[in-house]
Amino acid sequence: MQVGRAKELLALIGDIDRIADSGTAIRFIIGAYGSGKTFFLNLVRSIALERKLVAITADLTPDRRLFSTGGHSRTLYAELMRNMSTRTTDSGALPGVVERFVSSAVRDARTENVAPAVVIQERMASLSEMAGGYDFASVVECYWKGYDTGDERLKTNAIRWLRAEFATRTDARKALGVRTIIDDATFYDNLKLTAKLVRLAGYRGLLVCLDELVNLYKLSNSKARNTNYEQILHILNDCLQGNVEGLGFLFGGTPEFLTDTRRGLYSYEALQSRLAENTFAGEGLEDFSGTTIRLSNLAQEDIYVLLSKLRNVQARGDSGQYLLPDAGLKSFMNHCFKKVGESYFRTPRNTIRGFVNLLSILEQNPGVKWSDLIDRTAVIVEENPDEQPLPEDAEEKNNNSPVSQRNESDDDLTSFRL
Repeated sequence: MQVGRAKELLALIGDIDRIADSGTAIRFIIGAYGSGKTFFLNLVRSIALERKLVAITADLTPDRRLFSTGGHSRTLYAELMRNMSTRTTDSGALPGVVERFVSSAVRDARTENVAPAVVIQERMASLSEMAGGYDFASVVECYWKGYDTGDERLKTNAIRWLRAEFATRTDARKALGVRTIIDDATFYDNLKLTAKLVRLAGYRGLLVCLDELVNLYKLSNSKARNTNYEQILHILNDCLQGNVEGLGFLFGGTPEFLTDTRRGLYSYEALQSRLAENTFAGEGLEDFSGTTIRLSNLAQEDIYVLLSKLRNVQARGDSGQYLLPDAGLKSFMNHCFKKVGESYFRTPRNTIRGFVNLLSILEQNPGVKWSDLIDRTAVIVEENPDEQPLPEDAEEKNNNSPVSQRNESDDDLTSFRL
C-alpha cells in the first residue's frame, strides 16, 4: 500500500543490509502529523524481518521514556521486549529467540561431542565482557538449566528477567541467583546485550523502532527533556562511531520535535550539529544519506494510485467488483481538494479514512449512487494535538516539592506559626 516513498525506502533497505553485515544504523523519520510515519516504520520493520533481523517496537508515552529515574525507561524496555518480532513470530518472540540460542548450542555440542553447558558458556563469554553482561549471561544460562531439567518455572523467571519484569533485586536473587535487574540506568546497555544475543541465536541483527518521540518534546520539565536528549545523543554517537554491532535504531517524530530550538532536538546543541540537514538539498534536490529523513508530500498521482489500491483491496482484487469507477476517484480527489486544499495530499490520513468510509457505505447499500455521496464525504484538516506540552510531570513535581527545596533556605521555620 506504500506509495510515493520509493527513494526513502531504498535508503532504509541499505541500512538494514548494513545492520545485517555487522554494522550499525540510525535514522530519524520526520513527517507531519498524519503523513504516514507509523505506516512507513511498519513497512521498514517488515522488510527487516524478511532479511532475518529481529525487530522490537514501541511508542513513547508519558510513562515510557528513554531516560528516567522513576521507572519510565524500564517500562519502555519491557514494552520493547514484549513486542519483539521475528519472521515467524509477529510479537512476543523473546522466548523463541532464547530457545533458538539454546537449541543451536545443544546441537553444536552433540556435533563436537562436548557438554552443552560448555558451548553455552563459551558463547556467553563475549556477553560477560560487556557492561551488565555477566548477570545477563547468567540468566540465559538459567534458562538453559530449566530447558535441560524441564523446570518451566526457572525458564519463565529467566524470560521475566530478560523482559525487565522484576521490580526488585531481592526477587531476582531469589528466583535466579543474580544481584541485578534491568532498570532505568541499564536500559541502553541491555539493548546492546540483546542485540548480541539475537546474533548468537542465528539472526542477523536487531532493529529498534521507536515512534511518537514527540512525547519527549511535550515534556514540560526541561531537565527531563534534556536527559532524554542526552540518551539519544549517546545512542547516536555509538551508532555513528561504530561502537556497537548488528544494531539499528529508527526514531519517528514530527518536524516540531526535530527543529524547535526551544524544546525540540535542536534545543540540544550537540544534537543540532549532528542532525543538521544538507544545505544543498531542496528545490528538487534530495539527499537520503543523512541521519534525518523527511517524508515528503505525496503528489496528486501518488494519491490516485493509493486510492486505486484501496479500491482494489476492498474488491478483493476483482476489478469487476469495483464500487467506484476511475471517474469516481477523480471526483473524490477534487472534493477533498476543495475541502482542505493541499492538506489532503500533505497529510493524507483523513483523506484515506473518508475514502474507506465511502467504500463501506457503497458496499452495504447497493442501491446508492456514488455520485450522490461524494459531496457528503467529511474531510477535515489534520490538527496536531502534540504541539502542546504535557501537564507538569512527576519528576518536576518532585523537584519543586518542599522536601527538595528545603536546602535552599537555612532557616526553614522563619514563618512557622501555631
